[in-house]
Amino acid sequence: MNMTPQRWDNTNTYLREVFGKQDSVLGGLMPAAIAAGIPAIAVSADVGRLLHLLVQLACARPGATGRVIELGTLAGYSGIWIARALPPGGKLITIEPEPKHADFAQRMFAAAGVADRVEIRRTTGIAALHDLARELGPQSVDAVFLDAIKTEYPEYFRLAHPLIGRGGLLLADNVLGSGNWWIDEAAPGEARESRDAADRFNRMVADDPDFEAAAVPIREGVLIARRR
Repeated sequence: MNMTPQRWDNTNTYLREVFGKQDSVLGGLMPAAIAAGIPAIAVSADVGRLLHLLVQLACARPGATGRVIELGTLAGYSGIWIARALPPGGKLITIEPEPKHADFAQRMFAAAGVADRVEIRRTTGIAALHDLARELGPQSVDAVFLDAIKTEYPEYFRLAHPLIGRGGLLLADNVLGSGNWWIDEAAPGEARESRDAADRFNRMVADDPDFEAAAVPIREGVLIARRR
């Protein structure tokens, strides 16, 4: 049976309905963000639940540190899903260079009751990964979630690679598409650059002998890679 545009829309609607249940804090977050002038950009609730489950698994393995890094806080939606998956004493370090977004996310983390386990670093993804490599050392985190500047994904992977512990996870959103491009084609200019960077990133991770990787075609594509 062929995947038509209508079937794709219906499938995503079904996934959100069945696997995208959320509480009032999560359900009200994006409307509040939009009202505050924050871009209406976030993972869907079904992707949030997938992240929650994967982080739980990564943090439950032997030798886990309970430490997770997220690149791209924005309004804090995915960060809440991740933070709620952490074990006691766990920590989410989330990266957001835009002060307005970071301030809003901080309020949302408090409203969700996870502010004590979230640290927002107000810097760029690349700068943060350089800093964290010096501070934490190799194989010191259980999972890294990428959802920031798509053209920087290959560099994020290069820098995050040594930070992820054995059995830990690299997760990335938008590995199949975004608002103005899809992996099989893209408009010229910035869209093309984002598409090409996502393609390079996917191939880098898939070909890396240190990782086992797959991409799940949920929403705009989620890459899941486990360090051997």
